[in-house]
Amino acid sequence: MSRPFALPDLGEGLTEAEIVAVLVHEGDVIREDAPLLEVETDKARVEIPSPMSGRVEKVHVAPGQSVKVGTVLITFADAGAAVAPAAPAIAPAAAAGPARATPSAPTSASGSPPAAPRPPAVPAPAVSRGNGPVPATPATRRLARELGVDLRSARGTGPGGRVTDDDVRAAAGPGAAGSAPASSPPSSAAKPLTAVGLEPPPLPRFEQWGPVERRPLSHLRRTIAERMALSAALIPHVTHFDRADITDLDAVIGRNLEAARQRGVALTLTSFLLKATALALKAHPQFNASLDAPAGELILKRYCHLGVAVATERGLIVPVLRDVDKKPLIDLAGELGALAQRVRDGKATLEDLRGGTFTLTNIGALGGTGAIPIINYPEVAILGVARAREEAVVRGGQIVPRLVLPLTLTFDHRVADGADGARLITDLVRLLEHPERLMLEL
Repeated sequence: MSRPFALPDLGEGLTEAEIVAVLVHEGDVIREDAPLLEVETDKARVEIPSPMSGRVEKVHVAPGQSVKVGTVLITFADAGAAVAPAAPAIAPAAAAGPARATPSAPTSASGSPPAAPRPPAVPAPAVSRGNGPVPATPATRRLARELGVDLRSARGTGPGGRVTDDDVRAAAGPGAAGSAPASSPPSSAAKPLTAVGLEPPPLPRFEQWGPVERRPLSHLRRTIAERMALSAALIPHVTHFDRADITDLDAVIGRNLEAARQRGVALTLTSFLLKATALALKAHPQFNASLDAPAGELILKRYCHLGVAVATERGLIVPVLRDVDKKPLIDLAGELGALAQRVRDGKATLEDLRGGTFTLTNIGALGGTGAIPIINYPEVAILGVARAREEAVVRGGQIVPRLVLPLTLTFDHRVADGADGARLITDLVRLLEHPERLMLEL
């Protein structure tokens, strides 16, 4: 019995992926959950496992090909009849993301206007699964293990009866950790520049002036281009510049480097920047938000998940550190180091790359005196950090050398005025210049 396997619903509003590698050959006999293909979306490079055991009859795709959800990838022969009809979702393998510091590293953002509210759907009846596998994403399976839920007992409301995170939480009961349902439907995939009415004019024939070379954009780069154009076109950006004297903070870091290293932690300026930013955002919640323009509402997020740009060979990826405001500095530094290494090693998961509320991009290691980053839609603000330099500063009537850090806060002028941005960055500077206030949060 032949059975086609199509690109499953990728979640997060993603509708397309690029085939990076085909991991099986025609004629191979494979088991359920064995890796089939590696694909790249705008969120991550991920591995798609087999939904069934059987022999690969035909491979319909090749590396470099872009495919949409529902496209047949592989046809199986001798596939078991008990296999559930719904394709299981992908298993995260390697990170990619909105590769720009503006967002993680641009990371967690869908890059499209919020979807219009829809009337509540009638819950789908439970799908009879027989003895076949329960269709669910690896993240959902992990959540089920954490909450002690048997996936076979959960009512699958996803496409074709796929069990979703909400189904697992519902099966776990209202008292389970993290069981709160999502408050809004996922937004759609990023739309191209033409979607906001800014279709570019035709390009001239550059060949008339000399030789040219055309290089196709990767799926990731095309998505980045769309996201950046969307953000720049939809959001009225305004940027506030300031500088922080981090001489004392640098001394604190230097004095504690060895102690942190003995605990397996690399103490860096970025961890202090993240902590200071989280504390400043608590006092200025309109910057830790998203704008629902059609509804005329500002969605204030009562959690602080900060995206941070990480440079990789594939580009700038933006993983997300969760609950930064609640974590001690030493724990935050350790988590930041581990997360950055997972991204560089290509082992970050989709969960590592989504859910951010505000983005930090620190280009200091690469030089420069400042930068104006583009906001990671649907966030409303981003902090840019350049290289700290020793400068001559007047203090107490004396010219003394001090280490000065350039900062730029770019934000959505629809949700905040210039004075609001100035107050936020002033509080941030104050925290960085008085590191003992950050240490009190340990």
